[in-house]
Amino acid sequence: MIYDITVKDNKGKDVKLEKYKGKVLLIVNTATKCGFTPQYQGLEDLYEEYKEQGFEILDFPCNQFGHQAPEDDEGIDNFCSLNFGTSFDRFQKIDVNGENESPLYTFLKKEEGGILSDKIKWNFTKFLVDRNGNVVDRFSPNTKPEKLKKDIESLL
Repeated sequence: MIYDITVKDNKGKDVKLEKYKGKVLLIVNTATKCGFTPQYQGLEDLYEEYKEQGFEILDFPCNQFGHQAPEDDEGIDNFCSLNFGTSFDRFQKIDVNGENESPLYTFLKKEEGGILSDKIKWNFTKFLVDRNGNVVDRFSPNTKPEKLKKDIESLL
């Protein structure tokens, strides 16, 4: 279950995902130097619109795709705050594929179970999780955050 997983926040402290029990989650692997990086603004807009209704965005920077997140965790946080004013939760940089893959992403890919389940293909892949911790959908990096409104609203 997703709530049994522990991740590290961007300060290196353990965070049990149980903290988000009962919330609708959008989990995203991000990068600061990617063509999709402007989606940070759309993500922040979604967060601002729905956070009072029990919606959270969990941001997991990843440097596996074209080395597009080269900064350390503090540098990533500064970049996102200064350029996009992000206020949703950001975590420590992780791997989403391969030998050092985060257990969270192993879980997300297994639970999603679709044809894309083997690998994360690029930055800004998005997983939507319902209030009970079930992975209900996966969206490609091309899917702009504003296109997720109906899906989020249906779970709130």
